[in-house]
Amino acid sequence: MARVKLKRRRIVIPSKYILAVLTALSVILMILSFTTDLVADVLAGAAGYTIVPFKEGLTEVSMYVGTRADDFREVQEVLSENKALKDQLDELSQENDRLIQDRFELINLRELYSLDKEYESYDKIGARVIGKDPGNWYSVFIIDKGKNDGIKEGMNVISGAGLVGIVTKTGDTWAQVRSIIDDESNVSGRMLNTSDNLIVYGSLESMESGIIEFGQLRDSDDEVAVGDKIVTSNISDRYLPGIAIGYIQTVQRDSNNLTKSGTLTPVVDFEHIDIVLVITQMKQETGIE
Repeated sequence: MARVKLKRRRIVIPSKYILAVLTALSVILMILSFTTDLVADVLAGAAGYTIVPFKEGLTEVSMYVGTRADDFREVQEVLSENKALKDQLDELSQENDRLIQDRFELINLRELYSLDKEYESYDKIGARVIGKDPGNWYSVFIIDKGKNDGIKEGMNVISGAGLVGIVTKTGDTWAQVRSIIDDESNVSGRMLNTSDNLIVYGSLESMESGIIEFGQLRDSDDEVAVGDKIVTSNISDRYLPGIAIGYIQTVQRDSNNLTKSGTLTPVVDFEHIDIVLVITQMKQETGIE
């Protein structure tokens, strides 16, 4: 069965008719606008629904953007102030560190000056510590003076309030010092109040408790007591006499009933040594016996 295809007819309005209608409508609107307020009312109503809300929206957007811009400027100002304050704080912190370092060095220099006056009969040269063995204690360390400065092996080294140790090696511009707390150190000492002799033994293990040991003290009259001062003995072949070593902390009689032993607290802070004095005279050169 054949399908019948219907052709839809298009309605075409001549352009002259459209132009005529639009012209007439324009004339009518012009007449109405001159004779009545109808057109103005219609336009005003249209504006009320379109232009006015759009204008209000633009105003709100403008205000929002302005507020955000002000907030952004305030944030930038706060960040800038914070950076300035941080820079100022860093500068003050550095200045405080310098003041602390200067104060620490001043204290050291005052101690050395006092020590220099206490042993003014000996010639001395100042030196700064530039290296040390691993660990908490200054048992073996390096100073920045050597052969070129007249430093020799066997010279006594002092700091703080008394004896630090002795020079054991030298280079042209450096020297090694072994302190009296080192395990390999033995110092011939003397009780200041009784003149009894003893031996001070270095011990890093004991120094963990802030003390070192002594022994071979002959004190038949039981005159030695806690707090008594120990200095270097005049019978030592390496150490100059009369240099402070420490103070008795404990003392007890040995099993032989002839000697005593115990512990002492050193007069030097062997955990913090920065500047030392090297006595440039040695025992053999002074003629002291």
